[in-house]
Amino acid sequence: MKILINEFKDFLVSVANDPRIPVRDKRIILVMLALVISPIDFIPDWTPVFGLVDDVIMLALIFDYFFEVLDQSILLSHYPWSMKSFARIKRMSQLLAFFAPTFVKNQLWKYEREPF
Repeated sequence: MKILINEFKDFLVSVANDPRIPVRDKRIILVMLALVISPIDFIPDWTPVFGLVDDVIMLALIFDYFFEVLDQSILLSHYPWSMKSFARIKRMSQLLAFFAPTFVKNQLWKYEREPF
């Protein structure tokens, strides 16, 4: 488990240092990750059903950014695990994308995909 956490941390640091990703996007992702991890929530977790909604939406936005907004070549250049796990996580992110409102995604991200 400790090895997986270290690999994940190295992955995030590697992505954060990539000059192809806009600084603004990196900052937004960092803030979202901090909000998901921290006990501070927009909707308190003890509120039945709705308590986890803000965390789910933020995770959906993060996964959507990594697997739908970014070019796969950028993500794969940093991805430390197998292609099988990449495909599995990408499928999961597509399910989570249902919870990420399109108008929010359009306002958040500044990264523009390669034209080809």
